[in-house]
Amino acid sequence: MILANAIVDVEREPTPVGLGVFRVEVWGREPNDYVRVYTIEAKSDTLAAQEGLRRFDAEISLLLSEG
Repeated sequence: MILANAIVDVEREPTPVGLGVFRVEVWGREPNDYVRVYTIEAKSDTLAAQEGLRRFDAEISLLLSEG
């Protein structure tokens, strides 16, 4: 698991019957200090942050395994 932080901005609020759209910026801690930005549809900002961190971990882990 890669240690990282995330900031979530709401682009469209979720509704009782629909998902919201969130901009999730994720940055890793050294030595994996990469930055990625994801647009994620989710029921809440918390779920969007969790998905952003999951995607970041998968993407950077793959990048490191190839390098």
